[in-house]
Amino acid sequence: MAGLAVNIDHIATLREARKAKYPDPIAAAVIAELAGADGIVCHLREDRRHVQDRDVRLLRKVIQSKLILEMAATSEMVGIALDVRPELVTLVPETREEVTTEGGMDLIVHNNIGETIGALQNNGIPVSIFIDPEPEQIKLAHQAGANMIEIHTGVFCEATGNAKRRQAFAKIVDAAKLAKKLKLGVNAGHGLCYQTIKAFTGLSEIDEFSIGHSIVSRAALVGMDRAVREMRDLINHL
Repeated sequence: MAGLAVNIDHIATLREARKAKYPDPIAAAVIAELAGADGIVCHLREDRRHVQDRDVRLLRKVIQSKLILEMAATSEMVGIALDVRPELVTLVPETREEVTTEGGMDLIVHNNIGETIGALQNNGIPVSIFIDPEPEQIKLAHQAGANMIEIHTGVFCEATGNAKRRQAFAKIVDAAKLAKKLKLGVNAGHGLCYQTIKAFTGLSEIDEFSIGHSIVSRAALVGMDRAVREMRDLINHL
């Protein structure tokens, strides 16, 4: 059975919209765990637009399952990760202008990523890389020494028309199977919602789904507990 890691970034986004003390992403994380989440994800961006350093450190203290820290491959973020010691670091590309992460990390461009991976792994922190479902990128992630990959599912989730959606999903399937052959762990995320998750029925190569925006959006209407339980139930039946 695939796991569910709940991303609480957009609880922090709502808080930062008014620079208030609420809603608190720490409280959201606790509720998500109680509702069945297998892990909590947060992205500490360089511009601190939503999650703050305080959030990461408090999450580390209260999370009972596992903390997954998404971050850019910078010396500042490596230092924070070594201090906080999450159960997993997911390296993601990051630009100041984007609304959210727009695509996977291009490992042809980021060809020195192995140094960051080594610095984290040498201190006992496993590393995943958020990449597009392309064979070359998966092979490069393996060569760089990553423990796992997170397949970028955004193109599939945003595809219009059955043909484009089928083509995008076929790439995800092929990517997951290739990664498993290379003995990499396989997570998947970005844009997944209560409808698109159903397409993954039978794809046993996916170890865990990382889902944030759709759960937080539903939580605004029905509450965090119900939103997480409903997604957990859908994943249980894949």
